[in-house]
Amino acid sequence: MTTTLRARTRREARYSTPASIGAYLATLLIAVPLLWIFFLSFKSSEEILRNPLSLDGLSFDNYVTVLGRLPLGQMYFNTIVIALVSVVVGATVSYMLAFALTRMVFKRRGVRAAIQYYVLAGISIPVFILLFPVYRIDLALGIFGTYWALILPYTALTIPFTTLVFMGFLTDFPGELEEAAVIDGAGLWTVCARVVLPLMRPVIATVFILNTVFVFNEFAFASILINDPDLYTISLAVSRLKGEYAIDYGGMMAAATLVLLPQLIVYAVFQRQVIGGLTVGAVKG
Repeated sequence: MTTTLRARTRREARYSTPASIGAYLATLLIAVPLLWIFFLSFKSSEEILRNPLSLDGLSFDNYVTVLGRLPLGQMYFNTIVIALVSVVVGATVSYMLAFALTRMVFKRRGVRAAIQYYVLAGISIPVFILLFPVYRIDLALGIFGTYWALILPYTALTIPFTTLVFMGFLTDFPGELEEAAVIDGAGLWTVCARVVLPLMRPVIATVFILNTVFVFNEFAFASILINDPDLYTISLAVSRLKGEYAIDYGGMMAAATLVLLPQLIVYAVFQRQVIGGLTVGAVKG
């Protein structure tokens, strides 16, 4: 037994070293660009173009310029409203869809698989292919240039990913709890809302955080479907610092830092919930 444990320990140590090196390299590749953006945010555009590695001329002028030129408070408010509505509605629809796919009995065999492939196809479609159809739909509905012009496509874009995550959890969810609730007289809505839903809090928190960050970073739809400066989202803040003939690189770096900072704080605070929610149901036994 001791020999077996020693062999297993040596084997795990042999495989853990390359994994650790790969993890450190991945962390370095992610951290260096973020630190580089933060460093350049303290330099003027001239210094960035002339000598980006120099430590001379560092100041907070770019942040003063950004806070003076951009109504970041209004932009954050617009983004939060759009994110909350789209993420909550998308999570609600995804939960009902995932529950139906994992619990309902379909009369025809291929219906369940067809719906699952349809949901999976929603992840594989590039966003840029959807720009023109969504633009035409918004014009037809009369919601172009409003909150709903972004809420509807964002909701649709979050449903496939959220549904697949919920299905992964519900597939391994113990059916005995639902059966016990039904025996006690609980109906379908009671089982969904009071039995299953409370136990899905880690998964719900995960998709809520990831989808909110997606809405904060999304630029393509926001740049096409919103034409009122008062309704600009935070992702458009950096683009407003680009003029017709010149680009304020220092201001763009400062604006990008202000956009990334809240997201990094959220990830740092809720990283355990995100990792736990993604791994729920991944290990059986």
